[in-house]
Amino acid sequence: MSEPRHAVVTGASSGIGAAVTARLLDEGWRVTALCRTRPPAMDPAPYWIPADLSDTSGLPALLAEVGPVDAVVHAAGLQRSARLGALSADDGALMWNVHVQAAAVLLDTLVGRLTDGGRVVLIGSRTMTGVPGKSQYAATKAALAALARSWAAELAPRRITVNVVAPGPTDTPMLRDPGRAATPPVPPPLGALVAPSDVAGLTAFLLGGEGGSVTGQTLVMCGGASL
Repeated sequence: MSEPRHAVVTGASSGIGAAVTARLLDEGWRVTALCRTRPPAMDPAPYWIPADLSDTSGLPALLAEVGPVDAVVHAAGLQRSARLGALSADDGALMWNVHVQAAAVLLDTLVGRLTDGGRVVLIGSRTMTGVPGKSQYAATKAALAALARSWAAELAPRRITVNVVAPGPTDTPMLRDPGRAATPPVPPPLGALVAPSDVAGLTAFLLGGEGGSVTGQTLVMCGGASL
């Protein structure tokens, strides 16, 4: 009997990361979860490595026990909102560290353990194109597309795909975070917030056998918000 495929998922304790983790476990994957708090109860349970991705200095040591890896999903994220004239350098640095620097350190550390034909998905945001009051958040999410295209080109000889899934307003705890209260969510034209399970479904497609020809792309799932 073959070993189950192994995925590393960040931000697995809630929201999109938890939905991706649950979906992969349901599909028979083995999941290593990197997050600050224990993921919700699942059967089977992921293997949890406590990690604060706002400080990436210790990430390589935490990952020393991990491998080999068939897929990496970077879903950890947060949002701090402010309009120009009231921007916080600390908030900007925090979002950059969690969204961009953590992705870079994560993949740089694991690339040698990522199997040929493996998959990488970075969870971005439709906001990457720019939204009033979210400039710092948008900039960090826009950077993920550049990382993905660069890494996709580098890893193509190994048949490793790298893509961004960019959801619009998604029904996660992030929407209720006081740090983004300045920009309340707006229901998209289809009338409902994006479901984390839908984002997990698209991610699972990219990680599966039928997603092997998609690489270097940003796939937007926004309920029509980008229309």
